Amino acid sequence: MVRVKKGVHALKTRRNILKQAKGFRNGRKNKEKLAYEQLVHSYTSAFAHRRDKKGDFRRLWNVRINSALRPLGQTYSKFMGAMKKKNIEVDRKILSELAQTNPESFERLVKQVTE
Repeated sequence: MVRVKKGVHALKTRRNILKQAKGFRNGRKNKEKLAYEQLVHSYTSAFAHRRDKKGDFRRLWNVRINSALRPLGQTYSKFMGAMKKKNIEVDRKILSELAQTNPESFERLVKQVTE
């Protein structure tokens, strides 16, 4: 059987790991083992936090909608319930944008839903 030496591939792997670890602190940026361990940890967090971000934004939108509804004499839960009953399908992201950038049209929408 032919002997396979792994020098070229090991060097390529090492270069890639250290390139991805650029910006890390202390030995994690230039020691292969520490860099690899940190990268595995970082990728795990990145995967989990991509999912967490969706919930974070939804909570932010809810707070913005609620704060825009309070001066109009409405609460978030009653407003969303009324929207469901009237079959108005506007998602929270758009409602939040309306409340923040165009309060007049948001107020018209609230009046339409609460009638």
